Amino acid sequence: MTPQQIELVQTSFKKVVPIAGTAADLFYGRLFEIAPEVRAMFPEDMREQKTKLMAMLGTAVSNLHRLDTILSAVKDLGQRHKGYGVAAAHYAPVGAALLWTLEKGLGAEFTPEVEAAWTETYTALAGAMMSA
Repeated sequence: MTPQQIELVQTSFKKVVPIAGTAADLFYGRLFEIAPEVRAMFPEDMREQKTKLMAMLGTAVSNLHRLDTILSAVKDLGQRHKGYGVAAAHYAPVGAALLWTLEKGLGAEFTPEVEAAWTETYTALAGAMMSA
């Protein structure tokens, strides 16, 4: 990732933080719409899961400039997800749901450059999780 991409992701995420609850609702709503088979992997009550999602994203985004320091934690997360039944094929709809959520949450500020930066970010993090 380039420094400019990191800056775009971090700046855009700051705009998502105030609507974190809505963003989490949008994300999981979209994920379960495009990949209904993953719904069974999650608890019925999604409140805690939504909080965990936004916290994990916040940690990852704030540390993108030193990705090497969080890679072991990202790989551990991937290992835990594998234990929940997550397969490599599940990462594509998660990425699609994330980008869709960002587009809805950021509106016109979700420019092609921001989308490309987020795509690069998700690709790097998902790749690390899948390699675990």
